[in-house]
Amino acid sequence: MAREDQLLDQLLHSRGVIVEKLKARRQQIILLASLIDRIPNLAGLARTCEVFRAAALAVADKSILNDKQFQLISVTAEKWVPVLEVPVGSMKAFLEKKKQEGFAILGLEQTANSVALDQYNFPTKTVLVLGREKEGIPVEIIHMLDTCIEIPQLGVVRSLNVHVSGAIALWEYTRQHRQPWQPVTQV
Repeated sequence: MAREDQLLDQLLHSRGVIVEKLKARRQQIILLASLIDRIPNLAGLARTCEVFRAAALAVADKSILNDKQFQLISVTAEKWVPVLEVPVGSMKAFLEKKKQEGFAILGLEQTANSVALDQYNFPTKTVLVLGREKEGIPVEIIHMLDTCIEIPQLGVVRSLNVHVSGAIALWEYTRQHRQPWQPVTQV
């Protein structure tokens, strides 16, 4: 019995070490998705944030994590990426706090002054605001942004799904900031 207890302790310790290493290797980008209300988009963003080790995904209501559809699409990502609750009414305060902490506040939005994603150099500490499906980012939030970035598009349809857009932007951030690949168990 003592040997089994010892093996269990070692296993739990190893798992704890791996979890701590995962946390330490997070990138310094937060996706603020509080304006998004469709569960498939939020679940897809959770999965994308986990894959690219975002610092966090912020949503309006964390109770979505218990939704069966969310869990089916996220494939347990919500267990590995920090999910923050930032209700829509608290977004301004959240963005102001992050700005005081030295984060650049960016919006993924097509505006007259947007910078093309492939021409933008992401600051290390970034909050990326994603807009509502169809409506985008409200004007009062646009005014708080340091920069709006947009994904250059070639087709007739002038928009991408918000999850797809967030994933593309998060990949570009990752491409610019990534370290040489190293498996988690070797960290």
